[in-house]
Amino acid sequence: MSVEYEPRPSAVREARAEVRRQLEGWGLAERDDLVDTAELLVSELVTNALLHSAGRFTLILSAAHGLLRCEVADSGRRVPQVLDAGVSESGRGMFLVEALAMRWGWHEHGPGKTVWFELGTCGGAGCGGRPPGDL
Repeated sequence: MSVEYEPRPSAVREARAEVRRQLEGWGLAERDDLVDTAELLVSELVTNALLHSAGRFTLILSAAHGLLRCEVADSGRRVPQVLDAGVSESGRGMFLVEALAMRWGWHEHGPGKTVWFELGTCGGAGCGGRPPGDL
């Protein structure tokens, strides 16, 4: 699934709703923790795209082999960094992604970048999930 958004604040809400809709469509909504975590982390990536990119951005979701992969592609060149959560009102987005995703990363593409994360889609160990106690 791929959806392109205009750079406006309502895009965060729209992207969260799209994640929930798509996970429901794929039959993955019975795991509230998966839906809630995916929505939270997508909202962090979308917020970063709004803050650090001047143009449209694209949300891409895919699910296969026990993994949900969420990507946000934008025209920004700023490299995502994990900052200490501290007491600041901003800068915690990638800290949350680092803490809650199985894996995450980014790569350059053309004039911009894509930031992505993966979550396990099943509750059991060995099904794409992060091992217990690995946070």
